Amino acid sequence: MISDIRIDQPIKLPRCGTWPASVHLFDQPSADAVLAALAAERPLLVRGEPGVGKSQLARAAAQVLGRLFVGSVVHSRSEAQDLQWEYDAVARLGEAQVLASVPSALTPHERLDPRRYLIPGPLWWVFDWESARVQSAHHSLCKSSPPAAPDGWQPAQGSVLLIDEIDKAEADLPNSLLETLGNGAFPVPWLAEPVGLHPGCPPPLVVITTNEERELPAAFLRRCMVHKLQLPAEPAELAACLVRRGGEHFGADCTAAVRTLVAEQLIQDRTRARDLGRPAPGQAEYLDILRALVNARGPDEVGQRALFTRIARFALDKSGGANS
Repeated sequence: MISDIRIDQPIKLPRCGTWPASVHLFDQPSADAVLAALAAERPLLVRGEPGVGKSQLARAAAQVLGRLFVGSVVHSRSEAQDLQWEYDAVARLGEAQVLASVPSALTPHERLDPRRYLIPGPLWWVFDWESARVQSAHHSLCKSSPPAAPDGWQPAQGSVLLIDEIDKAEADLPNSLLETLGNGAFPVPWLAEPVGLHPGCPPPLVVITTNEERELPAAFLRRCMVHKLQLPAEPAELAACLVRRGGEHFGADCTAAVRTLVAEQLIQDRTRARDLGRPAPGQAEYLDILRALVNARGPDEVGQRALFTRIARFALDKSGGANS
């Protein structure tokens, strides 16, 4: 049985690796999308404009489900293999060059064993934490740190894998990813057995985000649950949404009046940016402004209001216009 995720309740996300501490609020569609992906054992593809909270949705899901969170950001040169394992050929070449000059208890054949240069990737960690840990700590010359796990977490509790900005990769990556997830395993050269889901562990919840910069393959879309994460379109609803989320992040350090002032300006700038065909500011820019006001002026409302008139354009006007 999979429990429902409670909505509209602040979820505090502690600092995790390079991810900063934050706060998340699940709405009903997002909670239902996570539930559907878990139950169907399919990846959850999250669409939406930059800064709307797509990546944070994965972190929040891991938090409420008590699962390990593992994140990986895709770039234009990413390949499916990068999510499975890496091979440090440069380190092996360096080892080969010093074989004669650096004494070792290992034979030359042992020192150049390819398994010593094999580094577990994100999929290896979420499929089989223990074999990834053993490979990383004991078999690999190229030591790598395991993902930061919650206190007391055990592999049987499961994991959430975030594959961020998949639209930056070529079509081969999402198609190959489907094969790996569908099989629940992937081969690794130099290992006798493929890496697969460890017995007794639930399949990972895989959350994949896209900013819609590139069309994704139709076959990939058919095998995903798809959720569009978006801010309310109606100005009053958008303002209320932003003001509430700002309150969850900054509390009494930023009054409702200041949060409303910033929200109203952002809504105006969103409309203007879209009319001009420019990137529209969103939730991320809204929180950036509030953070700047709180960090620079503390809980001083008068000081925050005065500062806002001077710095708003730097976060909200993406044209960089000096006279905006």
